[in-house]
This record gives sequence, C-alpha cells and structure tokens, in this order.
Amino acid sequence: MKEEEKIKEVLDKLRPFLISDGGNLEFVKYEDHRVYIQMMGACANCQMIDFTLKDGIEAAIQEEVPEVIEVINVGPYGFDLDDM
Repeated sequence: MKEEEKIKEVLDKLRPFLISDGGNLEFVKYEDHRVYIQMMGACANCQMIDFTLKDGIEAAIQEEVPEVIEVINVGPYGFDLDDM
C-alpha cells in the first residue's frame, strides 16, 4: 500500500472521534513527507487544536507511516496556519 493510501486510512479511522466532538478533517495532500490537512467544524477553532493535531493525528499517522515528518493544518484558505 502506498504512503498516501495508508495516511488516508489512518485519517478515516480518526474521523469518527472528531465528528463526535462536532469537528472533522479533510486530507489536502501529501508532499515532501508532510501531510497537509484542513481541520473543520468545531476542530477549526478549538483551543486544543495543537494537541489534537500533533499528539493525536500526527502521532497516529507516524505510527503507521514513519516516513511522515509532520502534519500541517492548512486552514480554510489553503495556507499553513502556523505561518500566521
């Protein structure tokens, strides 16, 4: 299975937990060993987004796809929100 397919599979397993809290995520792309996602719904404005992103989503993906360097939330307009 290709890396991108594995990543999408992990995200699909995590999605129900996010939905149960009023949020969701969307896979944007996998490039240069970085996963770009968009957090949506309640997750987009949650104070715990950094914890969810790094300790939850990133850790789960890296467990299945160790080649992944990081997971980046691109936000609703397609740019890295950490750069703002």
